[in-house]
Amino acid sequence: MKSVTSGGKATVGRLFFLDLSGGRVLSLNPDGSDRKVIVTDCRLPDGIVIDVDAGHIYWTDMGVPNLNDGTIERADIDGQNRKMIVHEGGTFTPKQLHLDKKNGKLYWSDREGMRVMRSNLDGSNIETLIETSQGDARPGRDATKWCVGITVDAERGHMYWTQKGPDDAGQGRIFRANTEIPKGQSAAERSDIEVLFDGLPEPIDLELDLNNRMMYWTDRGDPPLGNTVNRAPMDAGPNKRPAPEILLTHLMEGIGIALDLKGDRMFLTDLGGSIYSAKLDGSDKKVLLFAQGNLSGIAYAELPAKFA
Repeated sequence: MKSVTSGGKATVGRLFFLDLSGGRVLSLNPDGSDRKVIVTDCRLPDGIVIDVDAGHIYWTDMGVPNLNDGTIERADIDGQNRKMIVHEGGTFTPKQLHLDKKNGKLYWSDREGMRVMRSNLDGSNIETLIETSQGDARPGRDATKWCVGITVDAERGHMYWTQKGPDDAGQGRIFRANTEIPKGQSAAERSDIEVLFDGLPEPIDLELDLNNRMMYWTDRGDPPLGNTVNRAPMDAGPNKRPAPEILLTHLMEGIGIALDLKGDRMFLTDLGGSIYSAKLDGSDKKVLLFAQGNLSGIAYAELPAKFA
């Protein structure tokens, strides 16, 4: 399944996904064929991103939340040269991961750490950008303060994240803030945080369609609003913000989402072990794989043909 870039070089679309229960990084073609195991012996992998230019895969390992032993790892796209870049003690429970290639940063949400964090691509210069604990000790017990999903609009200098709330409680929220802490303020006391949506069942992973200014997210809460894929405008004001549009239903605890904007399609994972594809409007839903363990993060990349 090849396409041609503007530079005339052949590329191949490829999906990368994480098996939480099996501790593996895997890949496959966007039609579900050619499944490959790339990395094994991961410690509860959750979020994944691909740096195509550098030929790297990054993923988060949640570890055991009360031990403060979460990590972030990197490997070549073929799984070679595996390296831990954020070590134990650097983050509690890292969840979704986002690559800001423009500024050379990795962003992630730290669930029991009750934080949004970032580092350089080599794991150095770890920063806390959002601190939701309100003085609670880590690991946090209040799930309304748990940060889970994360994505970034690097051009406008905004980050978006989810705080999922307790299971199926209808207390999930989606937030936006600047990627830089306002001068004279702190990660715990910032004046630029906006609540874009609240009262959601259990929002998890986030992705952005910047050209059309739309955000997409998975929700693993109870039906009818949960176990869904949703989208909503990124920029509507508080009094003009429409209710989220539900695009897909009947996921088995939806987790990962990846957008192929050029191909007008999205890819989803759920804890039930399935990978789905659909058009961006939710039509043409297909099951690519099923019974694959407990699946978490997913990423789509267009790779040079040599990596196929």
